[in-house]
Amino acid sequence: MTEELRIEERPRLDHPVLVAAFRGWNDGGQGASLAGAFLARAWAARRFAEIDPEGFYDFQVTRPTVSLTNGETRRIDWPENQFLFAPLPGAGRDAIILLGVEPNVRWRAFTGLVTDVAQQFDVELVITLGSLLADVPHTRPSPVTGSATDPALIEQLGLQASRYEGPTGIVGVLHDACARAGLPSASLWAAVPHYVSLTPSPRAAKALVERLVDLLHADIETGELDEAADAYAQQVSEAVAADDETASYVEGLERRVDELAAEDDLPSGDALAAELARFLRERENGIGGDDVARDQ
Repeated sequence: MTEELRIEERPRLDHPVLVAAFRGWNDGGQGASLAGAFLARAWAARRFAEIDPEGFYDFQVTRPTVSLTNGETRRIDWPENQFLFAPLPGAGRDAIILLGVEPNVRWRAFTGLVTDVAQQFDVELVITLGSLLADVPHTRPSPVTGSATDPALIEQLGLQASRYEGPTGIVGVLHDACARAGLPSASLWAAVPHYVSLTPSPRAAKALVERLVDLLHADIETGELDEAADAYAQQVSEAVAADDETASYVEGLERRVDELAAEDDLPSGDALAAELARFLRERENGIGGDDVARDQ
């Protein structure tokens, strides 16, 4: 098991927090993986460890890809789960960032390796990032809900108790592994418009990043995400305008969100948990909605 975890460097970290984002089931609109990758770039994170993919993937399901180096040398790129570290500007602590791909098999062994890294480097808190498809418009900020199971952590970070029941992905299994290992953990979820599920959502990524740095009292410059979110909204709006039925539906979503905002009654954590349950059930049953921007 230890051979599957390759630690190349042992950085000295100050009160570290581990932030994990996985491509796959818990990554609607790629909001979570975009957020994780942005954090790694913005904080100039350095790689120090990885999980060997050989024992955790069915390569007929999650296939490696071929790329060319300098236009000549062929290289096989395998599914990666890499750990990076960086100081958190303004927070007085460090971060470990796990950027990965949801494995196909041996989830308990996989999450055991993640908690092993957390324990070896004295991680004080594990935070996972996720994104889910929901009835929200692309023209408004993505709502984010944060949850945890530990009452003290809920009180400390201003989160909500996790009330979700139903099918889960690697994020849910990781939180269970953290609980068994005695590691405090929390989860952040951003909502992504279900009618553009195939389009990467920098707006959801931006919402996750802002909520995370607020929790950690860290600093980050989000100009890159701001520009990408504006371009995303414009692109999707153009696609939506080409379909009268979808345009009418989006206008209805906008009115509902604006009315809730005017009443200072934004969607609750329970409402987003219900959306999450629906999202995961549809994934489990192989149901996928049309994506009006899939050809953009």
